[in-house]
Amino acid sequence: MIRILSATVERWPVAGAFVISRGAKTLVDVVVCTVGDGVHIGRGEGTAIYYEGETAEGCAAAIRDYDGPLERDTLLKHMPRGAARNALDCALWDLEARQAGIPVWQLAGLDEPRPLATAFTISLGEPARMEADARAAIARGFGLLKCKLTGEGDAGRVAAVRAGAPDARLIVDANESWHDRDIVAEAQALADLGVEMVEQPIVHGREERLSGIRSPLPLCADESCHTRADLDRLGDFDAVNIKLDKAGGLTEALALARAARERGFRVMVGCMLGTSLSIAPAALVAQGADWIDLDGALLLARDRPGGLALRDGLLQPGTLWGMGTPAPSDAL
Repeated sequence: MIRILSATVERWPVAGAFVISRGAKTLVDVVVCTVGDGVHIGRGEGTAIYYEGETAEGCAAAIRDYDGPLERDTLLKHMPRGAARNALDCALWDLEARQAGIPVWQLAGLDEPRPLATAFTISLGEPARMEADARAAIARGFGLLKCKLTGEGDAGRVAAVRAGAPDARLIVDANESWHDRDIVAEAQALADLGVEMVEQPIVHGREERLSGIRSPLPLCADESCHTRADLDRLGDFDAVNIKLDKAGGLTEALALARAARERGFRVMVGCMLGTSLSIAPAALVAQGADWIDLDGALLLARDRPGGLALRDGLLQPGTLWGMGTPAPSDAL
């Protein structure tokens, strides 16, 4: 019989600071769920969706209080979306893979995962700082950079990043800061600098703001898109950003990716700050995505043993989660 063995909160330091238009983070709290059947155990990790009022402590409590079926296919009906369901869903995937002695990708009927060219985030800052950060990222082998923006002076910041990384692919995340700005003009200024996509220019829940807008760059829904239920109102977006914490687990994320493709959306797969325990399942969804932004563990000061490694600019599969082998212990 499968049981929830624990739901705990862990605190991990960020390398420096992670800065977006809403503020800066030097630490991230994650919730880790462990399930077991008396022989095998499985683990999953989630990061609270802060803009929806979630906390790591609240997510851990929600997991401990859950008394519904511990089955992936029915979990979607018995637990709300969010980081708590993500941690529990991924723990169940991990457990089932270990029970079967096969990796999760095989269990899910997916192709064997390949190394991924992930974006690296350039935190919001003064142009000179962002230029230096871009230059450092290129030196580490990253070929795709994601610039955090704030709605003020964005073209200058991106120009500085372009100066630091003349040959890099660039995408930007407005984090809802363009809602009251001329979106077409802002996008055109960035298109002239070689940017290829804008993430979440408008406030989530007010998607009508994009009605009639013909942007020179693809617009990607992030805060506006959580699960398949959101797709009907996202017709003015060109792409959706799938994050397991928003979707509430690997099960819904895989279904959302399929549904989005069927409706003609391009797909981005992103993440919250977190360790490789949370990035590993997202890497399965990211296979074949148009844009991949799975640097959440790379932005930390340290990661778990067996985590995903960066080699030759590519994120390499790790052995931490979903490999159908005995679960490793963490040396925290």
